[in-house]
Amino acid sequence: MFRQAVYDEPLIYELGAEGRVGDLVGVGRRDGEVKILPKGMARSRLDLPSLSQLEVVRHFTRLSQMNWGVDVGPYPLGSCTMKYNPRINEEFANLASVQSLHPDQGEGSLQGSLELLFRLERMLCELTGMDRFTLQPAAGAQGELTGCLIMRKRHRLAGEERDEIIVPDTAHGTNPASAAMAGFKVVVVRTGGDGMTDVETLKGAVGKRTAGLMMTNPNTLGIFEAGACEIAGVVHDAGGLMYYDGANLQGIMGWARPGDLGFDIVHLNLHKTFSTPHGGGGPGAGPVGVKEDLAELLPSPTVRRGAGKYAWDWGTPKSIGRMRGGHGSFPVLVRAYVYLLSMGSEGLRLSCGVSVLNTNYFAKRASGIRGFSMPFGSAARKHEVVISAGRMQEETGVGALDIAKGLLDFGLHPPTIYFPLIVKEALMFEFTETETRENIDRYVEALREISRIAYADPERLKSAPHNTSVGRLDDVRASHPRTLCLSERMRRRLLQGAGT
Repeated sequence: MFRQAVYDEPLIYELGAEGRVGDLVGVGRRDGEVKILPKGMARSRLDLPSLSQLEVVRHFTRLSQMNWGVDVGPYPLGSCTMKYNPRINEEFANLASVQSLHPDQGEGSLQGSLELLFRLERMLCELTGMDRFTLQPAAGAQGELTGCLIMRKRHRLAGEERDEIIVPDTAHGTNPASAAMAGFKVVVVRTGGDGMTDVETLKGAVGKRTAGLMMTNPNTLGIFEAGACEIAGVVHDAGGLMYYDGANLQGIMGWARPGDLGFDIVHLNLHKTFSTPHGGGGPGAGPVGVKEDLAELLPSPTVRRGAGKYAWDWGTPKSIGRMRGGHGSFPVLVRAYVYLLSMGSEGLRLSCGVSVLNTNYFAKRASGIRGFSMPFGSAARKHEVVISAGRMQEETGVGALDIAKGLLDFGLHPPTIYFPLIVKEALMFEFTETETRENIDRYVEALREISRIAYADPERLKSAPHNTSVGRLDDVRASHPRTLCLSERMRRRLLQGAGT
């Protein structure tokens, strides 16, 4: 069993003492000269804790030892592709020439950066079969919204009021949300017994109001939608557009291109397939690619090359406009560019193949453990697989949540659970190409032991985890927006600040 580092770590506001200094806030040193910020730019009271540099370092180091990340161990979150982020990506992204850029700089001082963006776009076009890309969207969900807005604009320019988007029931949860945000009604089509979109159901769903279909391929079961070309034909014949959710591109990268399967619009998650950090809600990138006939609708600006220089292309009056301030998360785009150059076409193809091999190796071993099964048949999966613990839940009362908590006691990060909704007690695993066979075997053996415990002592799993810095949480209370747990000292500080 694993035991996580546990400290009785106070909040940083509870550390330090008045007058203790680590560094001067708002002060820059240059050639031995101290330069103070102008008075108008300095706040009179920052209300920050007073700590030495050593206290700060130790505090955050202890917190990091109580936390989990991809640099600590496997992170098999299905549909998220939590692969290792090569350090060479970080070295280039942290260059001063990258970090010091400003979105309002003149083109003359941005030639190298614009060339990088131009080349990155061409690489993404080659990988996906698209003709143009915008690098502006901040993440996958904003990429989806961008694609939906392009669909809406395309149909309105054609004088058609199409207000429905079809979404398979294996789609990512953000697909229907993005469609609804763009003003569409969501029409759900079911999955057949083979784990793929039921084409006959789809034929009954399309019509004159169909704006398009949003599809993830491989889908969230890890199954390649073999009927994608037929589906594209059905949607196109109805006058709709095909949208490709690129969250699972890892499963076909280098082997198949969405553009060749009939898709008109594609978004990519650079933080998944192309090894840039997920960011924890911070800067991300969700580029959107389109076929040539939709290029004039892309958000502006894009980058163009001509007369021996690179420049911003502010597009046409038909553009859907900006999706965010600036021109994209440039350091994230640099990371993806470095990864693509490092891997090359053969490396990307191998990356896909190894991730598929890893997942199928795990699926074969795990689905044979008592209480677990692989729904929708035993056909080979792509880069991820969904295992059901439905039988275990029925026989022991131990469900997916208990299994996920139990894995923590083995020092293993749990997978995505309860998704997709069409699988009972779902556990969605994805082992990327950067994981070793030994680590995959650790998960299999942990699941085998969890199965043994579930049938012998189920209450032990229902109270897991036992070896982590924080035990089983009350999920309902923890997610309630009005629940705020404070130390007594912090409570007093807040009350004083409110004048109470």
